[in-house]
Amino acid sequence: MKKLIFLLALVSASPSVMANSAATTPAANKENADFVAGSKAIGRRDWKAAVDSFSKAAQKMPDNADVQNNLGYAYRQLGDLDKSFAYYKEALRIDPKHRGAHEYIGEAYLKAKQPEKAAEHLAALESICGKGCEEYQDLAKAIEKYGKSN
Repeated sequence: MKKLIFLLALVSASPSVMANSAATTPAANKENADFVAGSKAIGRRDWKAAVDSFSKAAQKMPDNADVQNNLGYAYRQLGDLDKSFAYYKEALRIDPKHRGAHEYIGEAYLKAKQPEKAAEHLAALESICGKGCEEYQDLAKAIEKYGKSN
């Protein structure tokens, strides 16, 4: 009952909060078998299985930024940057402050030889979580490495 009252309070306060947060919670992700299977596939570096599982999860949870971000990641690992960018952008449409999506799309832009776009996402991460967060530090290292190799 408490859960229902809480959810109703969220909906009445702001429908977009409900759509963007409840659908992308760690609990919701852990409860979805396809999300779990996709995560395990990523751990095995089985990118095709990850795409299959996260695609199924996306059918059940289309407004889940984590699902979209993981689809982008798997497609990037498969070398399909067009699909990768599409999923990262969808994750960021759903949750403009999704730190993982900013990091990964930045890395994809480096792969596409667009470091200026990667820098935009680094700046976004700085405003979201500061220079100390893992996503900022990882993308900053990737940009630095890119600069030294090009």
